[in-house]
Amino acid sequence: MIQQVRQQQPLVHCITNYVAAPFQANGLLALGASPIMADALEEAKEVATVSNSVSLNIGTLKKETVEAMLLAGRAANAHGIPVILDPVGAGATPFRLHSVKHLLKELDIALIRGNAGELAALADVDWQAKGVDAGSGTVDLASLAQYVAQQYGTVVALSGETDYVSDGTKTIAIEGGHVFMERVTGMGCLLSSVAASFIATNPQQVMETTVEALRFYKRAGERAAIDAKGPGHFQQQFLDALSK
Repeated sequence: MIQQVRQQQPLVHCITNYVAAPFQANGLLALGASPIMADALEEAKEVATVSNSVSLNIGTLKKETVEAMLLAGRAANAHGIPVILDPVGAGATPFRLHSVKHLLKELDIALIRGNAGELAALADVDWQAKGVDAGSGTVDLASLAQYVAQQYGTVVALSGETDYVSDGTKTIAIEGGHVFMERVTGMGCLLSSVAASFIATNPQQVMETTVEALRFYKRAGERAAIDAKGPGHFQQQFLDALSK
């Protein structure tokens, strides 16, 4: 599947946050995909229609960002282009949670990719979130991923120490990765875009391609950590691992 990505070089339209945007763009380029970061209301619709997938990320949210996401998402839906949603910090504020639920209501989302705290917020499950971090709780994570998939009628990827991917019926656990992946900002944001690039090559099999994307990502983290001296060095090594 990674060879398909590198052969097709899918154009991934990212409406994302300013904290992670350069890392996302460089990560997609290292992977072999082609990123475009376009969140202006004047062009969001047009860019989405010429892209192979659309990755929406609410990390640094503004009213205008939501409007751009709706324009891009509706255009993508109209052209059969998969839309991936990353509900960063969904439970941190009412504005974030309302915005995410509005996007889910208005758009056909192929994949929701988030951490436990974000998905718990979408499911209205009690969870002690900490800003945009995963936080802590006692909910069974595999069941949470399955419940959110059923609730919103889409594929859900819950990422963490163990990843869970569910289509509401079947749930797959993915082990691996490295602790440094939790210490570099934008790792989850980039993961959502990597999943978007995989799904772009095979939009009819979102569950299968998402599982492969997450497995690939964890293996890349393991490889990058072998010689990494710390989180900063790991980030550089990780980009190289995506390429290799």
